[in-house]
Amino acid sequence: MKTFRKKTYEIKTEKLKGNREVKFVIMTDLHGVEFGTDNQKLYDAVMEEEPDAVLVLGDMFVRSDFSTASPAEKLLLKLSEHLTIYYALGNHEFALLENEYFRDAYLQYERRLTSAGVCFLHNEHTCMEIKGTDFVFYGLEIPMEFYRKPKSPVLSLTEMESLIGIPHMEGIHVLLAHNPKYANTYFSWGADLIFCGHYHGGVVRLSEHCGLTCPQFLLFPPYCCGDFHEGGSHMIVSAGLGEHTIPLRIHNPRELISVVLKPAA
Repeated sequence: MKTFRKKTYEIKTEKLKGNREVKFVIMTDLHGVEFGTDNQKLYDAVMEEEPDAVLVLGDMFVRSDFSTASPAEKLLLKLSEHLTIYYALGNHEFALLENEYFRDAYLQYERRLTSAGVCFLHNEHTCMEIKGTDFVFYGLEIPMEFYRKPKSPVLSLTEMESLIGIPHMEGIHVLLAHNPKYANTYFSWGADLIFCGHYHGGVVRLSEHCGLTCPQFLLFPPYCCGDFHEGGSHMIVSAGLGEHTIPLRIHNPRELISVVLKPAA
């Protein structure tokens, strides 16, 4: 039976109001994998964390086999009965959204989840007050050319701003961005928290922050996995819950991530 680990990151911030912690659970790159019947083990693990919100970073199924969307849909529908869920698309969702033959099937998937309360962010943002602190959640959706293997274009700050706007509101700005290749641009954009997936932990994990390759066939890709910090911005890159393209994991467990925000001392 497939297994995963739970990993927690703690981040201190002066932007939290009061003395109350805020917790997010990060889910990404499930790729149709099931942990127990109807993903019961994964469901239980999320619920045990008692998060203030679940942040989905995309690639919850495999685009070449849409039947793999069923495990993700069942899991998210069940979680949505109890938890707030924000969902930003990965390249597998976006590829179907852009495909004239599969677009309707994908949109039905999205509509069913939206009807249950899951909030999809298509280069959009939404606000939520959590324990007295305002949060602004952004979902970045980039064209498929930025997932090209192995070479893809540079995502400039100007291009990113044209897609998603500029973070100008007060509060803690949370960016859900599937592809970590453009981390330098994300940091420049100005998010307080950045969450990514896509790289599958480097496939062969060499250290906490370094892996051998990724689904874009890059060698030793920067920002491969783990936590990265620049100024007041913090980025967490998840190794994800499944695999695809390179169906292999060495020293690289599937993971469910929790991020706990704590008031700065």
